[in-house]
Amino acid sequence: IFKKIFVKADKIIVNSLEFKKEFKKKFNVKTICIYNPLNKKEILYNSKKKINLNLLKQKNKFKILNIGRFTDQKDHYTLLKSAKILRDKYNLNFVLIIMGRGKNEKNIKNFIKRNNLSQNVKVIGFKTNPYKFIRYCDLFVLSSRFEGLPNVLLEAITLKKFIISSNCPTGPSEILNNGKGGLLFKTGNQYDLAKKIVYYYNNKKLLNKKINFAYKNLYRFDYNNNLKKYFKVVTDLF
Repeated sequence: IFKKIFVKADKIIVNSLEFKKEFKKKFNVKTICIYNPLNKKEILYNSKKKINLNLLKQKNKFKILNIGRFTDQKDHYTLLKSAKILRDKYNLNFVLIIMGRGKNEKNIKNFIKRNNLSQNVKVIGFKTNPYKFIRYCDLFVLSSRFEGLPNVLLEAITLKKFIISSNCPTGPSEILNNGKGGLLFKTGNQYDLAKKIVYYYNNKKLLNKKINFAYKNLYRFDYNNNLKKYFKVVTDLF
């Protein structure tokens, strides 16, 4: 179905170079890569608003944040299994905040209950302003099985947060410059994720230079430049 639709399009726009390669490989069609426009001013402005979640204000706990729809794609189970490893094997003093909503919410909460993770994992539901929550976390984790170009990573980098992401297709590796701007773990591997979290926890000063590297490379997602690219593609058709 997709092959028949794509060949009829005048232009096809994708939001990552990796996605562009996938289109060429799977559908043998040419595409134009335009990164998602990132409005840094809006993110910074909204991040400064007040927060009423005391968990994120506790200085004695290592605060991990995950944001995403409660669907199979986001693979919260790998994240939750890694949380269990962090507690049982590494005895890490942490709290994992999971923000979102979706069809898997009940199953996620049941997993937390069955594994006695309620003291370490909190599900807080969907929030219209996630930026103020990102601002207070120590670490942002993305556990997805696949993506396009995950905006949430761009938002976390804008707020200068360290990122550990699954090395899933497509986007995370591209955003993090193959690990120069954060850490990548094997998709679906809770052991690798837990090791990466502990590694960052024990080597924050050494690894924080990756935050600056990722931030400096946000120019690729500049709001005005990428909107101009969209405008050019459309106007060139007429």
